[in-house]
Amino acid sequence: MPTAQEQTTAKIPRRVIWLALAGAVGGFLFGFDSSVVNGAVDAMKDEFALSEAVTGFAVAIALLGCAAGAYLAGKVADRYGRIPAMKLGALLFLVSALGTGFAFSVWDLIFWRLVGGLGIGLASVIAPAYISEISPRKVRGRLASLQQLAITTGIFAALLSDALFATSAGGADQAFWLGIEAWRWMFLAAALPAVVYGWVAYTLPESPRFLVFLGKEDEAREVFDSIAPAEDTDRHIREIREAIEEDKLAGQKGSLRGKTFGLQAVVWVGIILSVLQQFVGINVIFYYSTTLWKAVGFQEKDSLMISVATSVTNILVTLVAIALVDRIGRRPILLAGSVGMAVSLAAMALAFASAVGSGTEISLPGAWGAVALVAANVFVVSFGASWGPLVWVLLGEIFPSRIRARALGLAAAAQWVANFAITLSFPVMAAGSLPLTYAMYALFAAASFFFVMFKVPETNGMSLEQAETLFVAKGSAKG
Repeated sequence: MPTAQEQTTAKIPRRVIWLALAGAVGGFLFGFDSSVVNGAVDAMKDEFALSEAVTGFAVAIALLGCAAGAYLAGKVADRYGRIPAMKLGALLFLVSALGTGFAFSVWDLIFWRLVGGLGIGLASVIAPAYISEISPRKVRGRLASLQQLAITTGIFAALLSDALFATSAGGADQAFWLGIEAWRWMFLAAALPAVVYGWVAYTLPESPRFLVFLGKEDEAREVFDSIAPAEDTDRHIREIREAIEEDKLAGQKGSLRGKTFGLQAVVWVGIILSVLQQFVGINVIFYYSTTLWKAVGFQEKDSLMISVATSVTNILVTLVAIALVDRIGRRPILLAGSVGMAVSLAAMALAFASAVGSGTEISLPGAWGAVALVAANVFVVSFGASWGPLVWVLLGEIFPSRIRARALGLAAAAQWVANFAITLSFPVMAAGSLPLTYAMYALFAAASFFFVMFKVPETNGMSLEQAETLFVAKGSAKG
């Protein structure tokens, strides 16, 4: 196994960096499309006279599409390849951006957000799978973390464009270019990155591991030689071939089925990692932060800029994770992140316990407003430097090659269902008790610490095949 020094000083071929960045464009759209609704929520609510429950459903419905898209992504990727799945995702993004921007009723808007969710779900699976499969082992953690960096950059771009549109028009509900309301332009803006993503998909080579599955070893060898010229290409191909044969000998033949509640133990590890990533409530910050800060006394323009600042913080700490993941490993970062999230969420619960007023007419007296704002950003820092990027790193490397796309799809689908549950429930729970809501998220953050401690082994510096073997062995021993 390479030493930490070898890992951190390994030079990454430029072609690999380009392929990883290009593959991560799907992550940018993932972040942009899922967060652009932030600045439009209140305007949508007024435009269509929505109740709190329907507002939550209109925001969260895209997440059901994400779950379906993530589940289908594995099947599409395993049957047709990673690149065709990217092209399909780009088309869905484009159609959703145009449809949502010109929606004429809430149900029309909900349908187009569902279509966009399918595209997000596809991107959430294909990007980490593709990046992991084209990355040399010594730098795979850094390159796989680009997925989360792209997501956070997409979130920043969405929130910034929301703020610019709302500020330029004098409010999200005011007419802007061509007499179209600013909130509609927020959605239409997603068409541009969707077109870029489609173009990028046509420039990428197919995953070499998928090519080996198809028996196209000569083509796979060409790709491996271009992305890792200093490594033993024949050994890579031999390890992939052996992994396929082991699956066949075990009678799995690519099946996710196992003895642990009907699934292989390693699949459950991926599902639980995904669910815990969402149950800490991270997307509440990005979907509802504008509404939240308005409720505690900030003006719309100030709330939007706070959201933008939070997204910038998220990008910066993701860069920290990228710098450290191949230096100190996955487990220490995840454990530290869990502690930071639990403490900051508990602080938010205490801050909102001091709020006066009810519903959306609340305020935080004295220093509690500052405490809530600082705690929210500490939470974003803790998540962005750990569970944000590293869950995607692990999902890209823990599953056996033969089932990687489908297992990753199932884990991502579980993540989106969990995201949907949190997003849909937040308006109702927040109206009932914000302190209890944040306390619940803090408990899940604490649970994430113990799950990593007892169920997630270290995979730093291993080939994909070695990492898979370690997780399967751990699952068999404890399953």
